[in-house]
Amino acid sequence: MAFETYDDDRTGSLISGKRFSVTYRLTGDEKTAMAAAEDICVEQTTEFPVAATPPGAIRDMILGRVERFEREAPAAGAMKQPEAAAWNAVISYAVELASGELTQFLNVVFGNISIKRNIQVIRLDPGTALDGVLNGPRFGVEGLRGLLGVPVRPLVFSAIKPMGLSAADMGKIAGQFALGGVDLIKDDHGLSNQVFAPFADRVKACADAVQEVKAKTGHSALYLPNITAGLDRIVDRAYQAKELGAGGVFLCPGLAGIDAVRALAGIGLPVFAHPAFLGSYAINPDGINCRVIFGTIMRMAGADAAIFPNYGGRFPLTRAECLDLASACREELCGYKPIFPCPAGGMSLDKIPDMIASYGKDTLILIGGGLFSAGGDLAANCRRFVDEVKNLA
Repeated sequence: MAFETYDDDRTGSLISGKRFSVTYRLTGDEKTAMAAAEDICVEQTTEFPVAATPPGAIRDMILGRVERFEREAPAAGAMKQPEAAAWNAVISYAVELASGELTQFLNVVFGNISIKRNIQVIRLDPGTALDGVLNGPRFGVEGLRGLLGVPVRPLVFSAIKPMGLSAADMGKIAGQFALGGVDLIKDDHGLSNQVFAPFADRVKACADAVQEVKAKTGHSALYLPNITAGLDRIVDRAYQAKELGAGGVFLCPGLAGIDAVRALAGIGLPVFAHPAFLGSYAINPDGINCRVIFGTIMRMAGADAAIFPNYGGRFPLTRAECLDLASACREELCGYKPIFPCPAGGMSLDKIPDMIASYGKDTLILIGGGLFSAGGDLAANCRRFVDEVKNLA
């Protein structure tokens, strides 16, 4: 027999009984969806025929467990289409399967089944699976407000554009943003270490410009360079940015790896997460919905703010999706600090009232290209931006 030396008592004694849960949205008729839920229980754990699995602890405790299965209520006003029915399955897993590692935790949540159709992760309750492993955001809402000296209103955010400028020219733009009162100034996500503005040159120019404005006016702003890079470079790049005077860092976890956020959260600077390369997860009926990938997971990993495409801009998210995502940044989650949602992507000055009304004061209002296309002096446009946020808050 293949398992003649298997010790079920030993395996059972190593499992605490504590579990974490994932809610999956499954499409199809009830029988098909239930079969998919049962398949997830196996595929995400033992990946082994249940009939050939030794009875006892492996079947009873290690296999995923369907805790709840129910039909999803159709959206208000939607036509009845039985063939497009959706079902919500809450499946729990033993916390030991996560191995105390974010990477393995995510593998259990959405590993092999990410290659299957008609499955979407829509909620995530990590329970105690990563207790003592993830500290979550180091700064969060209150920490960022403290760094900037802005206790109440939404924070004003912008991005250095366009790609192709020299490091010196980008530094001038950063200075104009700071002079106009912008709180947070980031590299555009496409800026890396290109020949026209090498990383170290750009970071020094922008950080110096922001500090010069502070020395002259007293206005505190944080410059956030893009440190997205390969595994062998990303942490070094973060520390280099810190040494050059950056006030925080931002990266694209879809490119660098979600666990890179965790690694960076300990460097002593705020960490901002950008959604590039994650659209195939979020803007898709198969994948991980926006709330979970941009809100819950980035917050767990240690991001202090989650940038995401706002409704009404260049990207197809709905208002309901965006507000649900924002709630994941703020709601109680294993004691992790609340973080700032940052709706962005084609925003302009005229959208500010709706953004503040929709998201509230604990929000980052990010306008990038819109400040350049508004006409006139960039610093003056920034002052208009800041004044409008102050007046509406």
